[in-house]
Amino acid sequence: MINTVVKRDGRIVGFNEEKIKAAIRKAMLQTEMGEDEALIQKIVDRIGVTGDERMTVEEIQDRVELELMNSPRKEVAKRYIAYRDQRSIARRAKTRDMFLEIIEAKNNDITRENANMNTDSPAGMMMKFASETTKPFVDDYLLSSEARDAVRHGYLHIHDKDYYPTKSLTCVQHPLDRILTNGFIAGHGESRPAKRIETASIISCISLETAQNEMHGGQAIPAFDFYLAPFVRSSYIEEIKKSEQLSGEDLSAYYDAELDDYIKRPLDGLTGVDRLLQHAMNMTVDRVHQAMEAFIHNMNTIHSRGGNQVVFSSINYGTDTSAEGRCVIRELLNSTYEGVGNGATAIFPIQIWKKKRGVSYLPEDRNYDLYKLACKVTARRFFPNFVNLDATFNQHEKWRADDPKRYNYEVATMGCRTRVFENRFGEKTSIGRGNLSFSTINIVRIAIECMMIKDKEERIAKFFSKLDQVLDITARQLCDRFDFQKTALVKQFPLLMSRLWNGSESLKPNETIESVINQGTLGIGFIGLAECLVALTGKHHGESEESQALGLKIVSHMRSRVNEYSEKHQHNFSVLATPAEGLSGKFTSRDRKSFGILPGITDKIYYTNSNHVPVYYHCSPRHKAQIEAPYHELTGGGHIFYVEIDGDATHNPKAIADIVDMMDEYNIGYCSVNHNRNRCMTCGYEDASENLEKCPCCGGHDIDKLQRITGYLVGTTDRWNSAKLAELNDRIVHK
Repeated sequence: MINTVVKRDGRIVGFNEEKIKAAIRKAMLQTEMGEDEALIQKIVDRIGVTGDERMTVEEIQDRVELELMNSPRKEVAKRYIAYRDQRSIARRAKTRDMFLEIIEAKNNDITRENANMNTDSPAGMMMKFASETTKPFVDDYLLSSEARDAVRHGYLHIHDKDYYPTKSLTCVQHPLDRILTNGFIAGHGESRPAKRIETASIISCISLETAQNEMHGGQAIPAFDFYLAPFVRSSYIEEIKKSEQLSGEDLSAYYDAELDDYIKRPLDGLTGVDRLLQHAMNMTVDRVHQAMEAFIHNMNTIHSRGGNQVVFSSINYGTDTSAEGRCVIRELLNSTYEGVGNGATAIFPIQIWKKKRGVSYLPEDRNYDLYKLACKVTARRFFPNFVNLDATFNQHEKWRADDPKRYNYEVATMGCRTRVFENRFGEKTSIGRGNLSFSTINIVRIAIECMMIKDKEERIAKFFSKLDQVLDITARQLCDRFDFQKTALVKQFPLLMSRLWNGSESLKPNETIESVINQGTLGIGFIGLAECLVALTGKHHGESEESQALGLKIVSHMRSRVNEYSEKHQHNFSVLATPAEGLSGKFTSRDRKSFGILPGITDKIYYTNSNHVPVYYHCSPRHKAQIEAPYHELTGGGHIFYVEIDGDATHNPKAIADIVDMMDEYNIGYCSVNHNRNRCMTCGYEDASENLEKCPCCGGHDIDKLQRITGYLVGTTDRWNSAKLAELNDRIVHK
């Protein structure tokens, strides 16, 4: 006898014979003989009594078809089958419509979920087809019922859910020295160890591209200058040997001679050995420049993930004070300043300058001249961003200025903001580690549900109670995903689990990755702190000290809870200031349907990213820094401080340095500076005017308008979703 029914979405409900009767009755009414209640009851009784205790909807419908075919009313069976097919088509209509929008390259929030992905290309379409059809599979078969309900009701968003079945990890900071020294195998090709700067540059690109195909997040190099420095020296030695061949001189004594810097100088007036060595140096600097130029060019042209997306790449640098390291930094910055192709600003890699007192920040520091150059480059090209190694939470007790491998103890970040440093299960470092997966909580919805409680203390207490419930669900969901990821085999990630991930070198191809991935992090993110605070107090944290205090209390509470989860579940949990892109409007849209348009909360079509002051709020950079800085120490999974500056920053690198000074003053972990930059794609003219539609130089209308979205640059807003476009239009300059 049937007691329960498994519905198509996996829910289990009680058996209801009336639904079967209604379906048969509709089929009968489409025949000449009409309905027959006695036959209907007879069929339903037989199915109910002879069926299994638990049956699926499809199994019951199959039984109905069989009973009708065996009855005198076979014409009803045909109508029932046709009706069943129509319902099936109707259920698939949403998928059909979505597929057609992808096929027709329509510009909407489905096809523009990721501004860095070209879903108009065949490969992009294929990726989007796969993405949108994989997510329901995850909901039905891989999520727990509580996680599925939290997602369905708008409390939780699982990032990269389409990649969930692949067991892939999010991101990794590449220990590039392992690859440059030992080589690696990618697909059917084998790379030998690098010997010169050009090879090192190419292998760096290949490493980033190959790992991108094995992961669903970004790729980063944590110490680009340190890793490539040895190949500047080897290339210099090559050039000296060429000079030896031409001159007949023995210059071997100079192969390993200490150098203060690699500076190009004219050969006029130089003779003998001095002339030969300067020529070798000039040639070396040219080679380094070309290698850096090629690196940047490659990172903006090679594609990954089926050929529809340039590699989401980042590089960290700035603290190698050796002559060779300085040469890498200088030529990288010079190449970035010049631009790629016809002088366009490079979108990738996201470059991050490591700010460190005693090394790369103060006038007396060895790399201060390069820091000034970095500010100049940022003023024109948006990059580098700046990570603050002096922030209290970014310091490492093992860091020593005289340690040639001190980069192991320097925090590095992904350009979008993801940070990995602390580690319960191994060395505290960013290198060879990354985020495993992360999910984001809609704290705005929780706050809205508490708005009607008049007593403030009771209202806030209720908010924290609800927040705890969702936090618990999120932690369990991330643990479930970890348990799924850990079953992956090493051979599924041939580069990641042979050269990149810490500890993976000892694993065999058919072993699982379980023993090494616990060094990664599980991130619990949040979005819309500003709107959450408006719901609870009437004002956001940028305009009210009371709201700021509550905001810090909320994020501090989340930090305390993730520490508890780390102990309870024995994982590296962290709080992430979520870099919402596709998510920026999803929560808002759902909450609008549930609660309507609420002033200061759902009246925009997006929620403010993480703990940021709303983009439309008028305030000074200093006020913004004072408000947002305290959240950086609480969000160990990643954070960023943005400032929008006015006018043409190209000739004002001091404006960039002033923002970095505020990082130092307010203990900010990571920051970037936004400003206007237009470029005519026809003639190359550049300016900083707003809403430029026509080039004043050649009259062309093909204007490249650089904008920053969740940490990375996008040369066109055509691929932005509607929520991010709305946020862009609301951005105001901080004065």
